[in-house]
Order: sequence, then structure tokens, then C-alpha cells
Amino acid sequence: MGLVNWARMGLADAGPGFRSTVSGIAILMAGAAAITLGVPAAKAQQAAQPATGQHADQKKKADEKTAAEGTLLDKILVISRTGETAIQSLASASHVDQEQLERRMATTPNEMLLGVPGVTVQADARRVSSSINIRGLQDFGRVAVIVDGARQDFQRSDHGTQSIFYVDPELIKSVDVIRGPVANTYGSGAIGGVVFFDTKDAEDFLKPEETWAASVTGRYETNGKGWTTSASGAYRFNENWDALGNIVHRDYGDYKNGGGDTVAGTGFDVLSGLLKTTIRPSENSELKLGWVGSSDGWTETSGGVPANDVDLKSNTFTARYNITDDAKSWLDLHINASYNKTVLDLTTLVPQNRFDPSTGLPVLLPAGSLSTFDVGTTGIDIWNTSRFETAGIAHELTYGGDWVGDDVETGGTAGADSFYTPSGKRNVSGAYIQDKLTWEWLEVIAGLRYDSYSLKDTDHETSGDRLSPRITVGVSPFESAALAGLQFYGTYAEGYRSPSLTETLISGNHPAGVTFPFLPNPNLKPETGKTVEFGVNYKQNDILEAGDALRLKAAYFNNNVEDYIDGVTLSAFDPTSGCPFGPGIPICFQYQNFAKAKINGFELESVYDTGWGYAGLSASIINGHTISYEGERADLASIPSSQVTAQLGLRFLEAKLTVGGEVQYNGKPKGNPIAKDYTLVNAFASYQATDNLKVDFRADNLFDVKYTNPLNGSSTAVIYEPGITLKLAATMRFGG
Repeated sequence: MGLVNWARMGLADAGPGFRSTVSGIAILMAGAAAITLGVPAAKAQQAAQPATGQHADQKKKADEKTAAEGTLLDKILVISRTGETAIQSLASASHVDQEQLERRMATTPNEMLLGVPGVTVQADARRVSSSINIRGLQDFGRVAVIVDGARQDFQRSDHGTQSIFYVDPELIKSVDVIRGPVANTYGSGAIGGVVFFDTKDAEDFLKPEETWAASVTGRYETNGKGWTTSASGAYRFNENWDALGNIVHRDYGDYKNGGGDTVAGTGFDVLSGLLKTTIRPSENSELKLGWVGSSDGWTETSGGVPANDVDLKSNTFTARYNITDDAKSWLDLHINASYNKTVLDLTTLVPQNRFDPSTGLPVLLPAGSLSTFDVGTTGIDIWNTSRFETAGIAHELTYGGDWVGDDVETGGTAGADSFYTPSGKRNVSGAYIQDKLTWEWLEVIAGLRYDSYSLKDTDHETSGDRLSPRITVGVSPFESAALAGLQFYGTYAEGYRSPSLTETLISGNHPAGVTFPFLPNPNLKPETGKTVEFGVNYKQNDILEAGDALRLKAAYFNNNVEDYIDGVTLSAFDPTSGCPFGPGIPICFQYQNFAKAKINGFELESVYDTGWGYAGLSASIINGHTISYEGERADLASIPSSQVTAQLGLRFLEAKLTVGGEVQYNGKPKGNPIAKDYTLVNAFASYQATDNLKVDFRADNLFDVKYTNPLNGSSTAVIYEPGITLKLAATMRFGG
């Protein structure tokens, strides 16, 4: 189906609010145009005229460099342990840089990851707390979410998302994604993959000649009538020491969906901050110390009525040290240490009829009752890469180890929500060795990882360990100019995820709605992900004109997750189920192992870039189901929409003005009871009016489509996503 047809589908699905927002579009566009036209006419005329002489040659070279070296797939992956780019990686890897993040004017992590193949974000109505899904796997650590090297392991179990995190997009300069268990050098449990958020640095903010710089951003969004204000400041003490600070405040009301209905409980008030300093003790060493924090507040609803007031405070402290020898040969040592503390307080706003989790008897939860979720995560990650040659074969030998400890404390009044997340401690550690061998047209990556875990509460304790291999073979068989950049690879990789505290230890009676028992399962087996992947990378320059660039990555994967863990309902009438008769309805709930979850799919990411514009196309097609030990198949509820995303951008006025849009088609997952096909259309414009003034405009869900995220099918109510949202922002910068 073509892009024009997708756009027509989006227009056909337009909600009743579409026409009423046309005037709003006109007003905001007029405002942006007024600022644009306010730039001195002489500058505009000069920019519009064709460059001549030496200036033309310089501009042409700059455009060629922008296209041939500036595509997203050519950016070095921060998450890479060997300093490779996404297009060089023999894995399904993606990079989102700061320019793209600014273009998306993201308010939530979901908007940051738009169009990244295989990645979907679930947020329920709680937009400030998100859970990332990679290739149909999410929650309980299946996807490792990392901010500046710190694992984000906060968990609050409920009917919706489980493993949630919050990071303000305004603080982020890039996002790296590695899909599949090939990411197992980045910590235990990531059988789905890794998402690494890298925060801003002073050296990215300061110009080479500046000692200090500051900026202020103001932004307004029409849907929810939300305001974002951000202030940044950086200072260079000397050439070996700099620091940066950033503070962000967001104040948003409840948004309207594509049908024009207000979605209760979607407003929030967030204050976030970042402090970061970089010290370079020597020419070959660097120390980064950082803090990222946020104070969030929002209201949860039940049946459209405010039910709970939520206050969340998160603080992440990180230290990252790197030292190399002069040639980065035998020594390229990294030491990362982190501590993340997240505390969520949930206060009831109205009296609620509940059940005591211990007795199953009715209790009244009075207004003002407090539930607390306190999760502390400590981590250390050490690795070194040695580079050398033997018999003409180049080696990149990476070896290291990591440890993560989670300390979970929950509590509150009997019948409160903290029941779903039991207290306890979990320790996960691992060590690995991986060698990347390169010989002319052949690359081979061989790795082995050892994982171990232990978790316990006052009544239970369990542990386990395993070895997980990885082997990847890549070939570049062609020498002709047109095919020299073509590379094929195949991978077999395994990953190991330990059960979480909730999956293993939850017990007691369901406290809300109706009551029934939860059964603990200390005998849960860990999950083992076994993935086969075949992929292709293609890199070519000077295709249609001098200096242009084409980059393409595509992969087919087949992931068998053995002993997959999911919740099951047991009948008290079945004497073999172990479900006792008790108060409430005659069922029990327990997390149990399935024989396997089978997930397969195809992913594509491509971009064509030249000095005056770019075009991108990404796609993700995914299917999955579980198989019980008795051989029964069932659709996997965590399978997201299959997606195709097209992007187009044009640069004018010596690249000061960029305009473009995005079209995304989303296909209904098989067996999902709430999902439908839908198409989203977005538009954007960014104008660098002067060196110190930048204006951005964006329209999301331009045709006001009413749609829902299929992953919210596990929620108690269908939650529709925002309708048309117009965003206008201005950034002023100063420096000296």
C-alpha cells in the first residue's frame, strides 16, 4: 500500500476534532511564519541566491560531508563496546541522535523512539511512566533500559505496564537500541534487547571558542494545553574539565483522543534535572560524573473518576571512567558504577472498598491511605577491549563482568496496591568474553557469557546460573563499486533471564474488584532466549549525485524463548491445579513457565541523504505465540503492531530551514481484542533563524485518528492515544 493511500486512510479516520483544529494550525503556522519573515530580508535573499566561487565549493563539500557521513546509521553507537556504527554492526542496531530528537519535540519516551523498527513503548494513561517492548518482549527485565550506564529496574505491578521508567526527553542527546540477546554483553536478562539513553554533555553544548553558554526553551502544546520550559547552562573550567546543568518543567492537562473525548488521568506535572561533569585527567583517560533526577505527579482514575494521587521521585547517580593506551591496542578499560533510587507514593483520594490480601475479607480503604514503592538498584560494569593481530587476522577481544542488585520495599494499608509488588532482594551477576575476528571479507564474532542470580524474601529463596553462547559470521563478498558496501551476516545467540521478585514471590488475595488467591511459585525456571538472525547491511555513496548516501539494514529473526513465564488462571474445581477453595471466586492466579514462546519477524531500516534533503523507510513485521508443555498454542499478548514508517525532510536556506513529515501504518496484531489497523501522519518544521534563535513546529496525528496501543489490551479499560497535537517552541541561546 502506497503512502498516498495511507494518508487517505488517515483522513478517512479523522475524528470530529479535525476541522475545529484547522484554525489552530493556521494561528500557529502564522506565528512561525511571522518569526521566519522577521529575519532580515537581506539574509534571506543571500541564502536563497546560488553560491558562487570559493563559497560554492565550500558549501558543496559541506553538503557532501553532511550526507555521506551524517546519516543516523553512520553514527557511532554509544552502547557499542568496540566503537562501531550501526551500519557496521553485525546485529540489529539503531541510533537516534540529538537532531532527530529535537525534530520530534518529544514529551515522552514513546515519541523519542518513533519509527525505530522492532521497538514499541507502552504507557497506559500514565504517560510519564513507560515500558519498552522489543520484538514482542517486555517487562520484568526482558528489555534492559539504561540511562548513562544505570539500569532502570523500577517495578510497580498492576494490570498494565510492569517495569516502568521515566526519563525526560529534554535531557537526552541520543538513544541506542540493540535488538535480541546479542546484547548480552550489556547485562543479564536482556533477552529482548537493550535501550541506552545517553544524556547531554557540556562539550556538545559549548562551541569550541566558548567558555560558557546558556539556553532557554519555551514550548506550548495544544492537546492538553501543556507547557514545557527548559533551561541549560554549561561552563568550561579548562580544556580538561567542563560541566553542564539542565532543568525542565512540564505541566500538562488531560489530552483529548482522536474522537474529541478527554482521557481522564493523562495530565501530569514533572520537574526534571541533570548535572554532569567531565574530567580528563590525562590525554587518554576520561571521567564522567552525573546525576539525573525527576519529581513527577499525576492523578490516576477509576471509571473516569479521580482515585489516587501519585507522587514519584527518581534519582540516578552515575560514574563512568575510561582509560586507554596511546594506540587503544591492549588497554581500553571502562568502569561504570551507578545507583538508582525510585520512590513512588500512591495516596487514595476517595474511600475504596477492597479486600484484605491476608484474609480475603472486605475492608474499607479510607481516603488518604498510602501505598509506597521503594526500589533501589546498584550496579557495576567493568570491561576491557584489546586489539591485536595474529597471522593477518585482526582481533577485538572484549572481556568483562557486571553485577546488579535490586532492593524492593513496598508497604501500605491492607488492601492497597503495594500488594502486587512484593518486597525482596535480587542479585544478578555475569561475566563474558567476546572476540571479533576480521580477515579481509570475513568477520566472525564469538562470545560466551556466564550468568547467575539469587532472589529472596523472608519466606523464600531461589537461585540459578547458566552459560550463554553467541556466534556471528559476516561476509562482504563483492568488490565491484556498486556492491562493495554489501554485507551479509548470520547469528545464533542465547540469553538468560532470571524470574523477578513479583513473578516468584507474589502471594495473598486479590485486593480490588473481586477477591481470589495469588500463588507464589519459587520453582519458576529462568527464561532462555535462543535467537537465529539473518541480516544484510548496505552502504553506498555517490548514487544519484556527488556526496549523497544510501544506508540500509534488514534482518529476519526467529526467537524461541524456552520456559517463558506468564500469568495463568487456575480453577479451584481442578484438584490437580493446587488452587484452594477460599473467599471470593473459585480461581487462583500464578506465574508459570510455558514450554516456549516463539516470536519471528522482519525488520528494515534505511535512509537516503543528500545535502538538500533526506528520505527514510523503516518496517517491523512480527508474529508470536506461546506453547504450553501440553502443546497448546495461544497468541502472545505482548506482540505489538507491525509497522511501516516513512520519513521525508527537505533542507532550505543553507540548511537553516528543514521541513518534512512522517507517515506510519500500524497493523493489528493477530488475536488482539482491542487493536485495529490505523495510520498516523505527522508534519514538522525547524528554522535556525539566527545563531541564537531557533524555532520549531510540529503537528502529531495530523488527521486526528482515534486509535489505541494494542499493548494496552492487558489494561482494565481501553485507553485511546492523543488526537491531533500542535507544538510550537522557541529556543534562545547565549554564549561567550
